[in-house]
Amino acid sequence: MNGLHLTADLYRCRCDPAWLTDAARLGAWCLAAVESVGLEAVEHLFHTFPGTPQGAGGVTATVLLAESHVCLHTWPEKKAVTCDVYVCNFSGDHSAKARDLMTALVQRFQPEWTEQRSLDRGEEG
Repeated sequence: MNGLHLTADLYRCRCDPAWLTDAARLGAWCLAAVESVGLEAVEHLFHTFPGTPQGAGGVTATVLLAESHVCLHTWPEKKAVTCDVYVCNFSGDHSAKARDLMTALVQRFQPEWTEQRSLDRGEEG
């Protein structure tokens, strides 16, 4: 069960606000980004939450991968996003693909700053 788990908290995102509120738009982009780095999407769910007195509702975008998963949560009222990319390395080392995907996610939202973490999961060999 060897794998790599990457997380990023994105603050003061400067992207077009629709990226934080439009589940269909964000979801289509996520699927394209997954494919572009060479990972395999096997299922997905993209959901926009109802608006609140603070503004438009955020989005949860989840892509199940043959290699594991990608999940995003947006908070448009805070211009914030959390990103989670996990790949298992059972059929090969997918770590570079996971890093490339996380880079694409961060660039999509154009945050003023990020807090990123990397966790090696499981045992070697």
